Amino acid sequence: MPSLPKTSAGTEVEAFLEAAKKIRLSDTVGERGRLILALDATMSRQPTWDRALAIQSEMFVAAAKASGLDVQLVYFRGFNECLASRWTSDAKALAGLMTKVDCRGGNTQIARVLKHAMQETVKKKVHAVVYVGDAVEESIDGLCQAAGEIGLLATPLFMFLEGNDGGAARAFREMARLSGGAYHQLDSSSPAVLGQLLAAVAAYASGGRAALAKLEKAGNAASRLLFSQMKT
Repeated sequence: MPSLPKTSAGTEVEAFLEAAKKIRLSDTVGERGRLILALDATMSRQPTWDRALAIQSEMFVAAAKASGLDVQLVYFRGFNECLASRWTSDAKALAGLMTKVDCRGGNTQIARVLKHAMQETVKKKVHAVVYVGDAVEESIDGLCQAAGEIGLLATPLFMFLEGNDGGAARAFREMARLSGGAYHQLDSSSPAVLGQLLAAVAAYASGGRAALAKLEKAGNAASRLLFSQMKT
């Protein structure tokens, strides 16, 4: 599997903006790209939470300015709490919301995220779903079934795993495969690497495979990693 270079937060934001500038709205045949960013906000993610959120916020501010991407934030935490923001192209408002979310103890609720994503894309096409988490505490068979159903709607899942949970890695990888998306395991440099991956997914959501392929040909490591999986 291709590896991604480690970068500082500053250069990563610049790289994201440069990638977003290469996307043209005409690639979407007259429609804006729509992306769901889903986050596990349970307590186990607290160690990397603040830095990751800060960088992700900067990513979407850059994307909105350059590519006209609409984003919805979905997150779960605590006891039975799973919330979704409004769809917005106001990246600064979304960034403000993201930075106000804190982690709370509780089990994963990935199934609810997938159900929500299916409901949204039936109403109006969702071009990609990004999920960032570190564990799976639900029926893997049930999650894979839902991932396959999302795949039939042509909405790929981009599953990004923090940490080294082997069971979660297997589940994330299979969910990505069944949906036609991609999987990547993040390490201690996750905030920086995640920014590069989000740049590639933003390109896909705004311009489809053609936009992702352009970034791959230009040498973008994240685009190459994701596109290689989506072709299998």
